Amino acid sequence: MTIPASRLLSRLGCVCLWLVVMALAGCMEPGADSAYAPEYVEAPSQRVPSARYVLGVHPLHNPTRLFEVYGPIVDLLNQHIPEAHFTLEASRNYAEYERKLYAAYYDLALPNPYQTLNALGFGYKVFGKMADDEAFRGVILVRRSSDINEVSDLKGRAVSFPAPTALAAAMLPQAFLHRHGLPPSDYEAKYVGSQESSILNAVTGDTAAAATWPPPWEAFQKTHPEQAATLRVQWETPPLVNNGLIARADFPPDILARVGAVLFSLHESEQGRALLARLPLTRFEPASDATYAPVRGFLAEFDRDVRALAELPQ
Repeated sequence: MTIPASRLLSRLGCVCLWLVVMALAGCMEPGADSAYAPEYVEAPSQRVPSARYVLGVHPLHNPTRLFEVYGPIVDLLNQHIPEAHFTLEASRNYAEYERKLYAAYYDLALPNPYQTLNALGFGYKVFGKMADDEAFRGVILVRRSSDINEVSDLKGRAVSFPAPTALAAAMLPQAFLHRHGLPPSDYEAKYVGSQESSILNAVTGDTAAAATWPPPWEAFQKTHPEQAATLRVQWETPPLVNNGLIARADFPPDILARVGAVLFSLHESEQGRALLARLPLTRFEPASDATYAPVRGFLAEFDRDVRALAELPQ
């Protein structure tokens, strides 16, 4: 078969053009001018956290309020300890919180004193606490219009508590009532899940009295002034050691020291004092397992004289 000269020349022209293009491409060296130029960006100025830690605060408030008051403190930890990242986790009720605490789910936690002592058996250690022990006491509220003036007036009536394991808001009030001649068998204890729910039960009249402790009561007065105005503080209990700060036993000691440095110095700056005022609290302070010896004594008496404490998960 004979190929026409015109077609042969056309094919040879295409081959030559291809060879020229490839030759030019092979001659191009890195750095030579071309239509493509790589773009470089500066590395991020912030280090990526190498470890993440969960802080669990027991239900001092409802979850929304708890994030409002403790969230800024967690933000401050992240600012001062950039190689770690801390997140705050709230629980809907005491049972949910304790399930996670006793499963060693939290890296750091702020439990009540009863939960603090229990957590020692689940791989935690105390490194600090809330100060202001005089504020860790029970408060018993009644409606201003009620006829309750003596402890005996609650006999046969319903009293609301956040949870059986709420030390300031359940155990201290129940011990107080017992010492004044009203054992748990003489009234109906209603465990309603949270501090706010306990207070609201007295507001609505579902219970004749409500037990709580000062911080939630003060917060309720600010957030629900009209409802709070319908109640009065009828009794307050003696105080006990305040809530603990605990860390899981495997928490890095160097990071824990820096967490303590941030928390224990909050009261030394205007910014820190403003954050503490939201709790409300004057300061956090160092503590150890031995700090809670008085609580252990109270719990032994409570278990013997008032009611049996719930068995913990194994």
